[in-house]
Amino acid sequence: MRKKKEKGKSHSTRPARAGPPRWLKLDMSPEDVELLVVELAKKGYTPSMIGIILRDQFGIPLIKQVTGKKLTKILEEHNVTLPVPEDLLFLIRKAVNLRRHLEEHPKDFHAKKGLIDLESKIHRLVKYYKRVGKLPLDWRYDPEKARLLVSGFM
Repeated sequence: MRKKKEKGKSHSTRPARAGPPRWLKLDMSPEDVELLVVELAKKGYTPSMIGIILRDQFGIPLIKQVTGKKLTKILEEHNVTLPVPEDLLFLIRKAVNLRRHLEEHPKDFHAKKGLIDLESKIHRLVKYYKRVGKLPLDWRYDPEKARLLVSGFM
């Protein structure tokens, strides 16, 4: 019985468009949008939060359509990246919180199994990011170092 892997891809897809949408009346140039992205990143926002802020407050649906570059590429050009990729950071944060829960409740066997599954997911993601070059080859997931890493971003 496969409960972990769901079937189907029922979701909306983004329209394939090279430039900004016709309805977008932007009073900023693409360079101004880039500077705004860098400014928000320096304030401590993650890339997904930057995208949400630009969508909700400035009416920019997709940064790539306006600037021609992805948000993470803009952050890399200005050297304002996170120490680890965002999805890995959130998985590590979840593992730290789960370990904290298990210190208080050592008999919670379902949470122990959840931690094992979560850490295996972290190890798979680390292996992928090492392969594509987003993490150094000597980077390792360590629960104690993870606690320090997450405490800097909470």
